[in-house]
Amino acid sequence: MTDLLYSEEEDALRAAVRGLLADRGDPASVLARAESAGPVHDPRLWKTLAGEMGLAGLLIPEERGGQGASHREAAVVLEELGRAVAPVPYLTSAVVATEALLACGADDLLAELASAASVGVLCVGLHTAPTAGLRTVRVENGTLRGELTGVADAVAADVLLVPADDGGLYAVAAADVTVVPRVSLDLTRPVATVVLDGAAGRRLGEAAPAVRRALRAGAGLLASEQLGVADWALTETVRYLKERTQFNRPVGGFQALKHRLAQLWLEIAHLRAAARAAADALATGVEPDLAVAVAQAYAAGVAVRATEEALQLHGGIGMTWEHPVHLYLKRAKADSIAYGTAGAHREWVGGLADLVGPGGGGEVVVRG
Repeated sequence: MTDLLYSEEEDALRAAVRGLLADRGDPASVLARAESAGPVHDPRLWKTLAGEMGLAGLLIPEERGGQGASHREAAVVLEELGRAVAPVPYLTSAVVATEALLACGADDLLAELASAASVGVLCVGLHTAPTAGLRTVRVENGTLRGELTGVADAVAADVLLVPADDGGLYAVAAADVTVVPRVSLDLTRPVATVVLDGAAGRRLGEAAPAVRRALRAGAGLLASEQLGVADWALTETVRYLKERTQFNRPVGGFQALKHRLAQLWLEIAHLRAAARAAADALATGVEPDLAVAVAQAYAAGVAVRATEEALQLHGGIGMTWEHPVHLYLKRAKADSIAYGTAGAHREWVGGLADLVGPGGGGEVVVRG
């Protein structure tokens, strides 16, 4: 039977990442970066996290320059990054782009990503589900032309992995393309349009299997990020309600609020189980499609509800820009469509279980 409890090594990793983020990536500093006119990504934090701690190479085997860990360890890192809404391209580079490169066997680029010498980004819209069709650019006279929208963290990339209409996945230097930032709801994970106008690219391998593997891993480990977001929201709300008083007693002592918090705690406990199951399935290869689809069918709703409750139960201070809770709500809302909506993943679950919705399409209906 699979053990979904955290190992001693995973607990130690969590403590190390949480300690770093408390020192260099606390919510107040993230809020300041998000509101500044400069880049939202924190290169100093990324250098320490990815380079000095070696966490960018967790999913890369040791013989290929990485740490040789698994998706379980990467999930622990993403829980803590979600808890801090850290503005670093870990999910997009150390997970999604890395998985695509592993599928293609691009060892030189993997070594660059593992050492944090480069940031890689897969040029697929953040909203794209693992089962969705793939948008590509054109190959003309040996160069790439076209544009791809909604690409997360493209502004921080050094190398872009671009799917083309000849079925190939190409590595393109970020200096050879135009990256146009777009307004993003999530201030800590910017999106952009990538424009290729005769860019030179190196063909790495077949795009379809590499992109599907990458998006599946991204969706599965996104659940751990959503778990971190939801857990922060609950923890901070409980702490605040213990401190705030009304009618000479702590607000948290009112039974109606206790019931709301207890229900939220239960939902987050369920989310933790689903996220851990997805990470373990990706690590072991035992039915990863089903575990990822189940986790994402559930995770978005819990993360959004937890952050909405946090904002409301913080009262007036929760409605201000000075409090970081709005960053968590925006991250939860943006994550709710990242790598496929909950509805898309429910349909995926239905397909895997041979369940068909009314009329043979739409959302899956399960009775019984």
